[in-house]
Amino acid sequence: MTVGPENDYGFEGKAAIVAGGGAAGDGIGNGRAAAMLLARAGARVLVVDRELKLAERTAEMIKAEGGTAIAHATDATVPKQCEQMVQAALDHFSRLDFLDNNIGIGSRGSVVDEPLETYRRVMQINVETMFLCSKYAIPAMIKTAKGGAIVNVSSISALRPRNLTTYTTSKGAVIALSRAMAVDHGKDGIRVNCVAPGPVYTPMVYAGGMSENARSQRAKASVLGIEGTGWDVGHAVRFLLSNHARYITGQTLVVDGGVTIQAPARDSAG
Repeated sequence: MTVGPENDYGFEGKAAIVAGGGAAGDGIGNGRAAAMLLARAGARVLVVDRELKLAERTAEMIKAEGGTAIAHATDATVPKQCEQMVQAALDHFSRLDFLDNNIGIGSRGSVVDEPLETYRRVMQINVETMFLCSKYAIPAMIKTAKGGAIVNVSSISALRPRNLTTYTTSKGAVIALSRAMAVDHGKDGIRVNCVAPGPVYTPMVYAGGMSENARSQRAKASVLGIEGTGWDVGHAVRFLLSNHARYITGQTLVVDGGVTIQAPARDSAG
């Protein structure tokens, strides 16, 4: 891999887990973008997804650029598999410095409309997976790296509710979890921050089909009048994990083009 200014981030020789690092086809989701950007800056990356083939494609894309990546399948709702995920990073890289928790699903409706089983599933996938991945990653960071950094991916829905009550609740919990972890593990040299993306165009968003008109409306929701991508989220994640953010912890970085500072309603989850 070409060594350049990106190494100022402080990733060279260090190891990261990107949970939720796969994406359909060659699309650029938030996790895939973060994994590729971390690798470009010199990190060795364990790319994790429930579907191994999706993680393998991300790893292939990283290797094609000269980076180091290993694909690993994990169902992060299963504690033992989260433990094995961390052990895989240690087996391959002998250390763990960074964790990007990027697993999540959407939902729509009020407390009246939402089935209880859906509420429980969304909370499990959007919050409990981050709890479990961190539960096993943090001791490994302390032992092998004497510190580290974690980014949990939330959503602007946590900051501006809009008829996505269960999703909003789960993403609000991610912010609270991040702040609590930052307090708990600052003494261990571990920083914990959160990224709250807005309406970014990713494979998960367009998988069900999206018209050009819908994309245009999403872009207009931004004060910049542009559409976000997985790369925008990936750059934010890399910054917060990097040495450039060494004095930042317990914070939520909103990546939404200014959507949350104006009023227009949108009809799809951020």
